[in-house]
This record gives sequence, C-alpha cells and structure tokens, in this order.
Amino acid sequence: MSWWSFKPYISAAQKKTNALKEIAKLTEKGQVISPVKLEGKKIAATFWGKAWCNNLEAYSDLAYRLPRGRSYLRNGSVVDLQIGPGNVTALVSGSSLYRVSINIRPLVGTIWSDIQQNCAGQIASVIELLKGGISDHVMEIVTRKSNGLFPSPDEIEMSCSCPDWAGMCKHVAAALYGVGARLDQTPEMLFALRQVDHLDLIAQAGDVTALTRETSAAKVIAAGDLADVFGIELAPAFQSPSVKDRPLTAKPKRLKPHARQSSKPSTVKKLSKQIPPKHDGKPKVSQARHRTKAKAKAMARPVGKRSKAARKPS
Repeated sequence: MSWWSFKPYISAAQKKTNALKEIAKLTEKGQVISPVKLEGKKIAATFWGKAWCNNLEAYSDLAYRLPRGRSYLRNGSVVDLQIGPGNVTALVSGSSLYRVSINIRPLVGTIWSDIQQNCAGQIASVIELLKGGISDHVMEIVTRKSNGLFPSPDEIEMSCSCPDWAGMCKHVAAALYGVGARLDQTPEMLFALRQVDHLDLIAQAGDVTALTRETSAAKVIAAGDLADVFGIELAPAFQSPSVKDRPLTAKPKRLKPHARQSSKPSTVKKLSKQIPPKHDGKPKVSQARHRTKAKAKAMARPVGKRSKAARKPS
C-alpha cells in the first residue's frame, strides 16, 4: 500500500476499544491523563460550554471539519485533554494515537478593558459568573465575535501528528469540541486560556458597590454638625463601660474585726477561741473577780465592827 492510499476503515466501537487500550498503556507509564467523557449525546449543557461550541460553528472556514470532530468526541476518542494558558494539548485515538496541539493568542488588552468597563457592576459574585447566571447584556458582551472572550480563527494555530494535510483535521476538531465539554465542568479555564483573570470582572462590580456606600455615608449628618445647624446642645450619649474598663476581679468581702489582723486560718481560729461566749445578753463574772470584790469589801469595814476573833491579840 502506497503512502497516498487510504487506511482501512475502523468502526466506532473499534476506535473506542483502541482508545481504552491507549489509556491503559499511558496509565501504566505513570502519565496523568484526563479523557473527555460525555453524558449522553450533548457536548455541552452550560452557558460557557455552549457558547464555546457556538463560536466554533459560527465561522465557515472551520465548519467543514467540525462534524467529524463531534463524532470522534462522542465516541470517546479524545483520550487526554489538557488546557493551560494559551495552549491546548490532546491525544486523540483513530487508526493510531495522534497528538494535537492548539495555540490560542492572548486576549488583546484593550478588548479586555472594554469588557470590564461594559460589565462593571453587573456581576454580583464569582459563583454567578462561572455558573453562567449572568444577564443577557453581559452574555452579549462576552460572546461578541469581534471583541468578545472567545477566539476567532485567525487567533488559533493548530497542528496534529496525523497525515491529514488540512489545517484543521478531525482530530483537532475533536479536541476543540473537547474544550467546550470541559468548560461545562471548569468554566474558569476559558479565562486561563485567554490569559486574563476572571476576578477582574468581580473587582469592577466591587468598586461600584464601595462607591455607592461612600455616597450614602456622606449624606449622614454628624451629631456635632446637627447641633450647629439647629442651635441646640445635645446631651452626650451614655456609653456603657467597655470590657477593658471593668475590674478583672470582684470586690473582696469585708472581713470581721477579729479576722483583719491576719489572713492565716490558724490565727483566726485562735482569736475566735478567746472571745467569751454570750448568755442572756450579759457576760459571766469569773470566780477570781468575785473573790477580789469580797476581799475589798472586808478591808473597807470599820475596825469596831470587826468580829471578836479579829480583835484578839495574836
């Protein structure tokens, strides 16, 4: 068979079997691969995936090879697909395993600035942007042919290791459709592919929100200005003490008089034992004190009144 002869026909089932064999070989070699797997016949189901595929089909110079590429993708022939900044690489299984390389130019700075300006304040969050929950006006801006996010044919350079001489073979078309399918799962890859930061669109919305808050705050009249306008004095607002001004510990309880002398428990106990017990509200008189009083009375008696025993000489 000469080099210009056509290769034998391979059915879709055989292509799928060949693709599975190639995946197994690459996995055994330790290569990390990311095949494109479709759920059903639809290539894309979300806004970003559909917009990518619609952009490809909008150019007549790409349309003639796209149908074969869709068939290859649906058959599971895209064994591996990697998307990076400005570059797409793929392994597509056909009669052999072919290597596809697609280079996409970065988005022109003036176009990106124009997109940011037109979308300012219209995208509430990153989740809203990536899920495609954006307004029709924003959709129209990012999908414009001349100055939108999606690349035009003159911004795409493609190559394949297959012997097809066409600029875009069916293997390249399958890889391009694979990008649309991948954007269903990770739409931020579109911004990485065009080498722009999708957070710039959210930042513009945040600036508008901050400006609105500043304008609203400027309309509030301070308390001092209010007093000057109406010629009145406003009582100072009560301010509860902050946590820093409050005491760290509670006020200690006041000790009893006998317990102030010492903080030691043993001393307090000794002092408490010396306090005479109370009874009927009057303190008891000790026996020693009673004898002292009796002796004093005896000494105070007149001499003539002493007893006979006392007057006898010794």
